[in-house]
Amino acid sequence: MEQSYLTIKEQASAEFVESRSRFIGTIRPVTSEEEALAFIAALKKQYWDAKHNVYAYVLRESRISRSTDDGEPQGTAGMPVLEVLQKQGLTDCVIVVTRYFGGILLGTGGLVRAYSKSASLAVSAAGILRRRLCAVGEVCCDYAGYGRVQPLIAEFGGVVDDTVFTDAVTLKFHLPLEAEVGFQKQLTEISAGKLFFSKKDEKFYDFCEK
Repeated sequence: MEQSYLTIKEQASAEFVESRSRFIGTIRPVTSEEEALAFIAALKKQYWDAKHNVYAYVLRESRISRSTDDGEPQGTAGMPVLEVLQKQGLTDCVIVVTRYFGGILLGTGGLVRAYSKSASLAVSAAGILRRRLCAVGEVCCDYAGYGRVQPLIAEFGGVVDDTVFTDAVTLKFHLPLEAEVGFQKQLTEISAGKLFFSKKDEKFYDFCEK
């Protein structure tokens, strides 16, 4: 199983005007083809009066990537939008680029550039994050050990999800799967073999890229 992948942070849109044609790029994170198609249908309904609603989407688990030119000359719209996602390594997202025709023909090259630009602007507006497969678990220690374990978690890229204070301290956290072995080694060293990372699960968590 892959241990990380790139996707977008949130739904966003961006627009610009090229030779009087208005381009609106709208992007959203999705996890299934059904979700992607529902979003596309909603955008087509919202922008029902637009000349074109070009779309592209990429899905991680099903390894599906699709695009459509929606009436534009073949290869000038959907594929450039899809290539923006692919070149940035993005998955689990769908983008719709809406065009209100301004009366001036852009030509093949002009269309490719305009649709690529619209997709890129939408990606920038949404932001990119990396989802990492993480080890989820806890460490139970005394109050003296708490001051050493907490910074060690951060040192290995981990994030504390909860801290329970009773007679002892239980730190519940997740850290990138590839850091698990190194973390346990350091934990053993700082505690003279008394503390252990009790792994409970493996899940994907978000880590911001830009």
